[in-house]
Amino acid sequence: MVDYLGKYGYTPDQEAMGRALEMVAANLESIACEQIYKECFAMMDLTTLKTNDTPASVTKLVNKVNDFQLNKPEWPLPASVCIYPNFASVVKDARRADFNITVVSACFPSSQSFLEVKLRECELAVEQGADEVDIVLALNAFLAGDYETAAEEIRQVRACIDAVAERQGRHVHLKVILETGLLRTPEAIANASFLAMEAGADFIKTSTGKVDVNATPAAAYVMCECIAKYYAATGKKIGFKPAGGISTAADALCYYSIVSTVLGKEWLNKDLFRFGVSRVANSLLAAVEQVTVSYF
Repeated sequence: MVDYLGKYGYTPDQEAMGRALEMVAANLESIACEQIYKECFAMMDLTTLKTNDTPASVTKLVNKVNDFQLNKPEWPLPASVCIYPNFASVVKDARRADFNITVVSACFPSSQSFLEVKLRECELAVEQGADEVDIVLALNAFLAGDYETAAEEIRQVRACIDAVAERQGRHVHLKVILETGLLRTPEAIANASFLAMEAGADFIKTSTGKVDVNATPAAAYVMCECIAKYYAATGKKIGFKPAGGISTAADALCYYSIVSTVLGKEWLNKDLFRFGVSRVANSLLAAVEQVTVSYF
C-alpha cells in the first residue's frame, strides 16, 4: 500500500484547519458581492440526477440553459449540465449554447460492478457526446486497503475515455469522486486524493450527493491542501469540485473562499473549480437580484 502522505510530505493539521475554517466563515459576509456570485454561477455543473429523469425533462433543463442569456444577458452560463450517461446524446442534440456535457458514469453512485461494465459505460457516454466524465473511486478496494486496484481502475477509465476522445479529435476531462463522507478521516481523504490525482484525474470531487454525508468544508480543505502539495511536487494543476448538499449562495461562497485561501485566485475559474449543484443556481440569482428566483 503506497504511503501517499509520506510521499507528498502531507500531514493533516486539524487544529490549523479548524482555525482557517473559522476565518473563512467569519469573512463570508465581506466577500458576498455580485461579481463573486456570478463567478460561482459560471463554475456550476448544473445537475439533474433523478430516478425519474426523462429525455423530456432533461431537454427542458437544457433549453433553460440555452435561453438563459436571452433572459439574463448580464449573467454567464453554467460551465456544464451534468446528467446520467444515457442522456449525453439528448443534451448534445438539444444544446444551442456554449456549455459542456458532464456525465456521471462507471456505475455511479456505488461504483459496484464489473470493471468491463464501467469501462463500456464511459466509452458509450463519450461516444455520445460527453465532454466530462465523473466517476466514483472504487471504495470496495480502497477501504480494504487495496489502493492498487482502486488506482488501476481510474487508469483504465482514463485510457478508455482518452482513446474515444482522440478518435473524435478532442479531449475529455475525468473527475474522480472520493465520497468523502464514507472516508471519515482526514488521512483517508488525503490518501484518496493523492491516489486519484496520480492515477489520472483532472479533478477530484467530494461526493455523489447520494450518501448521508456529502461535501463538507473540512473535507474540501483537506482535498485542496492535497491539490496544492501535488502541484508543488509535479507542476500539474488538478481541479476541485465540491458536490452534494450545496444548496445556498452562502454555501457556494464558503467553498469559493476555501479554494481561494488554500489554492489561490488562479484556481478560481471553471477549468480548475466546479460546483456540483441542482439548487444553487436560483439562490445565486436571488442573492444578486434580491427577489425570489425559480428559473431553474
